[in-house]
Amino acid sequence: MKKISIINACTDLGVNVNGASLGAQILTEHLNSSNISNKYTVMQKSEKETVDFNNFSTNKETIYDFVKEFDNLLLKMHKLHFENKMNENEIKLYNQKMQNLVLAVKALDDKCEKRNMNSINVFNEELYKVVSNVLEQNEFPITVGGDHIIAIASSLASIKKHKNLGIIWFDSHGDFNTYSTSVTGNLHGLPLAVATHYEKDILSPFHNGVFYNPKNAVIVGGRDIDPWEWGNIIDAGVTVFSTKDIQNLGVETVCKKAFEIASSGTNGVHISFDLDLIDPQVAPGVSVPAQNGIDLSQTYGLVDEILKYANVIKSADLVEFNPVFDKNKQTENIAKNILNKWVQFLG
Repeated sequence: MKKISIINACTDLGVNVNGASLGAQILTEHLNSSNISNKYTVMQKSEKETVDFNNFSTNKETIYDFVKEFDNLLLKMHKLHFENKMNENEIKLYNQKMQNLVLAVKALDDKCEKRNMNSINVFNEELYKVVSNVLEQNEFPITVGGDHIIAIASSLASIKKHKNLGIIWFDSHGDFNTYSTSVTGNLHGLPLAVATHYEKDILSPFHNGVFYNPKNAVIVGGRDIDPWEWGNIIDAGVTVFSTKDIQNLGVETVCKKAFEIASSGTNGVHISFDLDLIDPQVAPGVSVPAQNGIDLSQTYGLVDEILKYANVIKSADLVEFNPVFDKNKQTENIAKNILNKWVQFLG
């Protein structure tokens, strides 16, 4: 079994709230195991850009009212298209309608775009080098965030080493926006799109290797995905298992299907686990909670199922613990339990 290196990725540059930058070191501070070879820490070196909604020419309420007006329509479109499989022309029309909506919203607000992009790229370039160094030492990297923007560096370093990997994104969100479809400008909504090179223009300038094939990319637990983001997912061919799928099919079936897709024709799998997959009543300590998540039993069941595939997992992330929003260390204890299991069985 390989030795494990723990990499603290301390940043919240990708999200509009503070606190995720504090999470990694809390989770790993007293983490000890004979299987851990090294611990590394990468810190963000700059303050986040702030956006003053009071100075918008169009106020925040108008922007979000505009978005809300179309949400129901687009969600109905999405349901219709999934029930009646679209042909190629219908997909193009669907994507174009959503793209037009996003462009209309962005026209109302030109101050929220590419927020913290340069700082994120500086941070991720350093993290990319650390993860690459761990892999070159033939050790197994577990990258602990921090917001989910850190997975750009960790996943791309891993595929550069292993040449051909699948990726499983355990998350309530798709993280499959591109710059052109992101309304908020919070770039932690883009990392899976970057890792699969669906977003080709920003957030990966430091990477000179291959990217993940979207056909080997799986989102597990998705339930809070933007209507226009669905267009990207459909277009790219990424597979999504929703939270309802987990609840209806069970963690064993969903995990089996996810790993079959991600490992098909590849040299292994990178996993990225966002704690907001869990219901916020169970794990409130995250930056962007999404209601109706999986419960504690399903969470630990999912972790146990993941470990059954330890032989194909080449690298892993645990992200989005935000101690500022935690209650009675609920989320901290869950995250530590997950991390301890990973240290014991991965590598």
